[in-house]
Amino acid sequence: MLSATAVRYLKRKVDKNPRVTAEELRQDLSEGGTHVSAQTIRRTLRGEGLHARTPRRTPLLTPKHKKSRLQYAKNHVDKPQRFWDTVLWTDETKLELFGHMDQRYVWRRKNEAYKEKNTLPTVKHGGGSVMLWGCFASSGTGNLQRVQGTMNSINYQEILGANVMQSVTKLKLGRRWTFQQDNDPKHTSKSTMAWLQTKGWKILEWPSQSPDLNPIENLWWDLKKAVAARKPKNISELEAFAHEEWAKIPAGRCKKLVSSYVSRLKDVITAKGCCTKY
Repeated sequence: MLSATAVRYLKRKVDKNPRVTAEELRQDLSEGGTHVSAQTIRRTLRGEGLHARTPRRTPLLTPKHKKSRLQYAKNHVDKPQRFWDTVLWTDETKLELFGHMDQRYVWRRKNEAYKEKNTLPTVKHGGGSVMLWGCFASSGTGNLQRVQGTMNSINYQEILGANVMQSVTKLKLGRRWTFQQDNDPKHTSKSTMAWLQTKGWKILEWPSQSPDLNPIENLWWDLKKAVAARKPKNISELEAFAHEEWAKIPAGRCKKLVSSYVSRLKDVITAKGCCTKY
């Protein structure tokens, strides 16, 4: 049983350095004359509501990135909901055949790890993938298009030309709609910016390293789960299932994501520009 002082010490240590191990904490306590096992330390921390978890992967943010994200949030947090309802959110994502969305755990007996029903078939080098460009707004999903080959500025512009205005019309965004894209080099190249200028679209300023500020990321997650559940056997099925599942995403799901957008901005302000749960 650890003293209240020792427990406070452990809490301070893990608060200051969440990556510290139970063994390192045991050694620290031992040097101070308190001898307990690493297991006791783990149990004590769990009792204080502190659990060992795999750290979430987030973009690496420099002070400049944090400042830009914070400024974006402050500049837009008071925008009315009707503004966000007319934003066309866009992005690209990669869908993998035999990717990482399949179930990771199985219930099995000892020595049955390699029974076929307990294994997850894989293909060397992943079995292939497709890159997709998509868009959505508060009123629903827009077009979804496969990116052929390696995307560059020119084919990015071709994709926008073939899909953006179709989606704006389909989603009934009206004349005062806003185009959103991230700061990928293909999106912000001189060629693309000149092309966008000829279109006259209103473009939403965007802070780098901010996938958590783009609600389409939530839809990509939905899409990948839905496609994986159908277990595509080849690239053709992968692409076909992606289009079918994208079209099935409920308009209510889209509306809810956009309706809560101001909450994202408030969270960025609270986090002083750091990554958020989104």
